[in-house]
Order: sequence, then structure tokens, then C-alpha cells
Amino acid sequence: MIVVAGESLIDLVPEGAPGPLAPLLPRPGGGPYNTAVALGRMGADVAFCSRISTDAFGEALVEGLRAAGVSTDAVQRGPEPTTLAVASVGADGSARYGFYVEGTADRLFALPERLPEGVRAVAFGTCSLVLEPGASAYEALLRRSSREGVFTLLDPNVRPGLIPDPVAYRQRFAGWLPYVSLLKLSEEDAAWLGGSPAAWLERGPAAVVLTRGAGGLSVFTPGYEVSVPAVPVGVVDTIGAGDTVNAALLHGLAGRRLGSLGPADWRELLSFAARAAAVTCTRAGAEPPYAHELGDG
Repeated sequence: MIVVAGESLIDLVPEGAPGPLAPLLPRPGGGPYNTAVALGRMGADVAFCSRISTDAFGEALVEGLRAAGVSTDAVQRGPEPTTLAVASVGADGSARYGFYVEGTADRLFALPERLPEGVRAVAFGTCSLVLEPGASAYEALLRRSSREGVFTLLDPNVRPGLIPDPVAYRQRFAGWLPYVSLLKLSEEDAAWLGGSPAAWLERGPAAVVLTRGAGGLSVFTPGYEVSVPAVPVGVVDTIGAGDTVNAALLHGLAGRRLGSLGPADWRELLSFAARAAAVTCTRAGAEPPYAHELGDG
């Protein structure tokens, strides 16, 4: 089983004519939530670990998980409101967000005593590792999972508007790396964080995957680097594309040790992730593909 730990929220996505007063359509979202749904649609055995509101938005989020085949047994519930993210989409389909996070349910996530039986991987990232007090609980889960020998994936998916002290966050990010098996991040994240794949590899991860948007994907390991091109499509928006990459990587690894992968294995895995992300980009909002849309991974 794969466990995805982190926030869920409602993306308010512009619809119709562009502009600051464009109608907003509510869609389920949040990086970890999107990753869990993508894994479920790909046919993976996956559970979501988070705290979700009991309000109407929260009920819709839980129903979305169940519809995708994601276990909700590790989901905590609370009466606090659901986090909202207001998206603005650029001419190239890229998305920027404004967040409404004060007093919301996902911030009050508590460290679970244990994860479901048979966990082989746990994924972390995005707002859940920024907003306290939940951030410390997720960090504790990352460290505990790593110490127990569980594969861990980290996608920082940096949201600068939520980070009051960038220097402190960068230091905290460096402190996570010894507990991370696979680090995945975008070019924008890498530029904001500073450092390099080589430097990050020295701190702990066995591999670093860098997404470059239309420029494709690259993986860096201690011994080699492999890159694949993006799949050309008509882009509606890029919401959820990076989360789909997370899911494709986790699903494609299927319990294999990163150290056992050679360049050809990574080329196949990255190509699968590129195909999956491309499908997501052809749809409004975070709508990852189903297994039958991807063929053999």
C-alpha cells in the first residue's frame, strides 16, 4: 500500500472569460489529495492520511477519494472549515494560487499512532509541511516512516505566499532530506530553494526528479542523469500535473529499490510520468488520468 500524507482543499478555478472577476468553479484539490486520487485512478492500493472538514466541501473531498478507490481509513475529521485556494491561470496554462487557511481542518492534523498495514511508501509535500501545528506532525511522520525503513517521497511544491520566513523554511527543507528516499520538485521549486540535485543527493535522497514543464523531466542519481521530453498536448491548465507525476513515479516503482534502477528503467518510468502529466494538462483543474488512458506503464 502507498500512503499519501498531506492536505486536501478546494481549488476555486476560473471558468469562462479571463479576468479578476471571472466565475470560479470549485474543484477538489491540494497536492497530496491530487496525488492520492491519481494513484487510485491508476489502480494502486492507496490510502490518504490527513484531517478533512465535516463541512460540505469536506464531504465532497472524502467522496472524491472513495470514488477513485482511495482508502479513507487514515483520514481524521473535524468541524473546522475546508481550506480554499483561489487559482489564477496564465496564458500558458500555468497556475498561481491565493490561499485561505486560517483555522482550517487540515492544519490540525495529529500524528497517527500507526499507518495502515502493509505500507511500502509514504508521500509528503505542499502546504501540509508549512502550516502549523499540522506541519510538525507530518514532519514527525516523515522521520518515523524513514526510520522504519519505509520508502518516502517528498514534493515540496513550494507556495511562497504561505511561507513567512523563507530562510527558516529552507533550513527545515534541508533537515528533511536525510529522511527522503526520492525528492521530486519543479524547476521553480529548485530555483526558490537554492542548491542543486548533486547537493541534495549528498544529504540523503537516492534520486532527485526535476520537472521542467514543457521541457520534460530529468532524474539525477549518484551515478548518472536521465532526461525525457514532455508529451506535446493542447494545454488547458497545468493544475495537478506535478501531483500526477508523483503518482506515476510511486505507481511505476511498485516496490523496486531505487538503487536497482538503471538508466533504461528511469527512462521508461519518466516517460510514463510524462504521459500521465500530459493527460492532466488537457483538462481543467486537477483531473488525473485513469489506467486505461495510459496503457502499460
